[in-house]
Amino acid sequence: MQPRILLIEDEPALVRGLSDSLRANGLAVATAMDGEAGLDAAMRGDADLILLDVMLPKVNGYEICRAIREHGLEVPIIMLTARGQERDVILGLDLGADDYVTKPFRSGELIARIKAFLRRRRAPSTTVAFGACEVDLVARRCRRAGVDVNLTAREFALLAYFASRPGCALSRDVILGAVWGNQVFVTPRSVDRCVTTLRAKVEPNPHAPIYIQTIRDIGYRFEPDR
Repeated sequence: MQPRILLIEDEPALVRGLSDSLRANGLAVATAMDGEAGLDAAMRGDADLILLDVMLPKVNGYEICRAIREHGLEVPIIMLTARGQERDVILGLDLGADDYVTKPFRSGELIARIKAFLRRRRAPSTTVAFGACEVDLVARRCRRAGVDVNLTAREFALLAYFASRPGCALSRDVILGAVWGNQVFVTPRSVDRCVTTLRAKVEPNPHAPIYIQTIRDIGYRFEPDR
């Protein structure tokens, strides 16, 4: 059965071009050209991934993203936006989007990211491998080249959260909420410090990380497939 992509976008030319590219890559496509129709389609819960434009008539993409998550749907959401400003991207991520693509974009790169999300969604696992590292999320154990890695409780919690959201763009505030919870006296800088110490233990070269990538002005993305 073909994976089903829901494309919510109001630019006719983009809808046609992207739909053709998705179908050519073996993906089924459903489209909605305004926010109201897109929200109704998303709530049916039959999409394997949603491509969601931000600026839509009737209901904007942020409200659609918020409603999807409040409804308890776990479908991956990639937001399409012509806005490159940091605050717009962070707002989408904080509302529950998994990633974002800024227009104009190359359809080949977008499709590669879509396929990565679909592949990871079909194969959930309690063990995550990347590079020379293997992480057992149940046993709370990390090994690198067969040798145990001594992680603090916070470092392991951060790595486990990254591993549960592979390929997702994660803002610092989202990471703080997931890993630190409601603790007082923590700031986004706490995330940066913990990422630095974690990279020193799991990256081949902590000064040029390839798995825990920095998204400038926003946060981080964990890419285990690199």
